[in-house]
Amino acid sequence: MTEAPRSYPARPILAASIALFRNGRILLGERARAPGRGLFSLPGGVVELGENLEAAVRREVREETGLEIEITGFVRHHEVIARDDAGAVQRHFVVAVFVGRSVWGEPRLSEETLSFRWADPLTLDGLPLTDGLADIVAAARRML
Repeated sequence: MTEAPRSYPARPILAASIALFRNGRILLGERARAPGRGLFSLPGGVVELGENLEAAVRREVREETGLEIEITGFVRHHEVIARDDAGAVQRHFVVAVFVGRSVWGEPRLSEETLSFRWADPLTLDGLPLTDGLADIVAAARRML
């Protein structure tokens, strides 16, 4: 089976991510690829066919960071819709955002991530963030 294109998709793409906390700090990864190269975001990625959301976020975190996690709740969904100059939908993701804890390991870099930072969830260390991330982190923090 071929993977659906992520640019100019025929329909929204389902993804899952997680606000991971450890010792009162949140894990943020600096994106290595466009779009969003150099911006910090939560670990996560696209849900595979036949995979439930929690399994998808566990797999994506393991692939991106090498961490094992404990999922403690569901924060909300987040939509990312980007249009090109002509108004056509260039990207459309619906992201299921969870909250949890990192229970084992230290994050390791992958081809998707330039760096990691355990950031203060109140200030997010003043880092450049993906759209809507500050609100998502605030909502996740209230759930802990």
